[in-house]
Amino acid sequence: MPFPLPPPMRRALDLAAEAAAAGEVPVGAVITRGEEIVAEARNAMRGSFDPTAHAEMVAIRAAAEAIGQPRLDGCTLWVTLEPCAMCAAAASVARLDSVKYGADDPKGGGVVHGARIFAQPTCHHRPDVLGGIGETESAELLKRFFGQRRS
Repeated sequence: MPFPLPPPMRRALDLAAEAAAAGEVPVGAVITRGEEIVAEARNAMRGSFDPTAHAEMVAIRAAAEAIGQPRLDGCTLWVTLEPCAMCAAAASVARLDSVKYGADDPKGGGVVHGARIFAQPTCHHRPDVLGGIGETESAELLKRFFGQRRS
């Protein structure tokens, strides 16, 4: 019997599915403070013509606005895919307490792969990181999305 996903990751996966249905790379993000969801987003680069509109970036902006400050102390980012270097740097600058993600991204990740932003000596804030939450479902969404485009 599989372990039930935490509700924020379940919501992030639902947002990723919405992104795929809209023709966006299926990535969803949720930001919580305690048990409360303060922001959520899905990838929106194609629809907004904004290359920085990754789910994490959109969610970080929305959380800062909802909270009324740029520092997201006490908050957790839940995202379906390992954040890229841009999104990892934004999580650091936003002072998120933790980043929890689904699937690893060996090609474009910036947390445990690639740039490893939080391991750099120039990184001033290092959130706690936990990967592999909902990994199978996250990876399947991505494989299905890209498989449909290659066929």
